[in-house]
Amino acid sequence: MHPLADVLSGAIERNEVEIQFQPQFSCADGGIIGAEALARWAPDEAAEVSGDELFTIAGQTALSHSLSQYVFDAALKEAHDWPGEMRLSLNITAGDLADPEFADRMADSLARSAFLPGRLTLEITEQALVDELDRSAERLQKLVELGVKVALDDFGAGFCNFRYLKALPLHYLKLDRSMVEGIGTDMRDLEVLRGIVAMACALDLDVVAEGIETQVQREAVTREGCMAWQGFLGAKPMAAAEFRSLVKSRPLFFPPS
Repeated sequence: MHPLADVLSGAIERNEVEIQFQPQFSCADGGIIGAEALARWAPDEAAEVSGDELFTIAGQTALSHSLSQYVFDAALKEAHDWPGEMRLSLNITAGDLADPEFADRMADSLARSAFLPGRLTLEITEQALVDELDRSAERLQKLVELGVKVALDDFGAGFCNFRYLKALPLHYLKLDRSMVEGIGTDMRDLEVLRGIVAMACALDLDVVAEGIETQVQREAVTREGCMAWQGFLGAKPMAAAEFRSLVKSRPLFFPPS
C-alpha cells in the first residue's frame, strides 16, 4: 500500500488535488487552441504527486472513480469560461472505460458544467485499451454521439496495435514524445513521422505532437502536416489562473514555418 493512500480520500474531499493545464498550440498559426488537464497533488511535507502516480494510489484504495469524477468536474468547470472554441482534453483511464456508467457519468458532468461537448477531447492510451476493446469502443461511441472527440494518446509508445484505429471512434492521433525526439537530426525518425501523418490523413484523423522541446521539432511537425503540438517549448503545465492569463493575452508565440 502506498504511504499516501490513506490520506487521498480527504484530499479529494477538501479539493486539495490541483488541476493544471498544459497549452496546446496550432501548427497553422501558433495560437493557443486549448489545453490538456493534468491532476497534481502536493501533500504536506511530501513531493508533488503527478497524475499517473495519483491514479495508481487511488486504485489501491478504491478511489479511482471518485478521483476521475473530481478531475472531470473541476476541469470542465474551469474550462467553461475559456473564450471561443478553445478545447479541453481529459485523460481517460482503464478504470473509467471498465465502468459501465462511464459514458453516463461523463454526460452528466458535461450537463452540470454546461461545457459544450464539441469542445471536449477524451485522451485514451493503448494501455487503457488492453482489455475489452469492443466494450470501450461502445462506451466512447455514446459520447461521440454527443459531440465529444476522442484521441489515441501516446501513439508510438506501446505496441501500436492498428486494430485500435479500426475499432475506435477516433478523431486524433496524439504522438508520444519518443516519436518526435529525433526528427530534427535523424532522417529515419522523420520518415516514420511522415508515414504516421500520411496514414492518419488517409483515415481522416488529425495529428497532435506531444513533447515538443525545440524549434527544430516544432518546425518539423508543422512542415509534415501535424495539426497541433504541445510541449515545454511552448509551456509547461500551469495553474488554472496562470492559464487564464495566458489565454487572455493570446500571444502568437510561433509564427508559421
